[in-house]
Amino acid sequence: MTKSILITGVGGQGILLAGDIIAQTAMESGYDVKKSEIHGMAQRGGSVVSAVRYGDKVYSPLISKGEADIILAFEKLEALRVLPYLKRSGEYIVNDYEFPPLSVVMDEEQYPDNTTQRLKEVAGNVSVVKGIELAKKTGNIRTTNMVLVGALATRLGFRGEKCLSVIEKRVPRKTLEANRTAFLLGFST
Repeated sequence: MTKSILITGVGGQGILLAGDIIAQTAMESGYDVKKSEIHGMAQRGGSVVSAVRYGDKVYSPLISKGEADIILAFEKLEALRVLPYLKRSGEYIVNDYEFPPLSVVMDEEQYPDNTTQRLKEVAGNVSVVKGIELAKKTGNIRTTNMVLVGALATRLGFRGEKCLSVIEKRVPRKTLEANRTAFLLGFST
């Protein structure tokens, strides 16, 4: 059986690193893994999507509409954008964070109201994680991605120690303790 995870957000939130950590953890847990990413205007706050698929044998990294088992959204509007990709029995993990796109900042459009409620009406199984609030406890809000990786890891059944060993290999030494703490805060949500 193949598990399909879609990770979405905006440039600069650590989506690609989160996808790498999940993919590496799955690989080190003995699964065949495929990963893809889309990060067009990521440096300018644009959409970023990372897809991770793992299982006994995975033939493609691509996730079609209606196939994602879990969507991990680092930002609420981005969660709405990828809604068609979630399967009926799928789960959303959404960071309680809004990053208004340029069109909203320029007063050309409005940020949608009640994004979480809209997700719940369509998807049903939605968990909201206060990622930034938890990351602040580490002293570094840039660890929000590790909080969210921790929340995702519990749903995937990965052992915390396995994820932490991958995190240790991937993050700079000077931020290791904050990232470790952030992961554990998310893992316990």
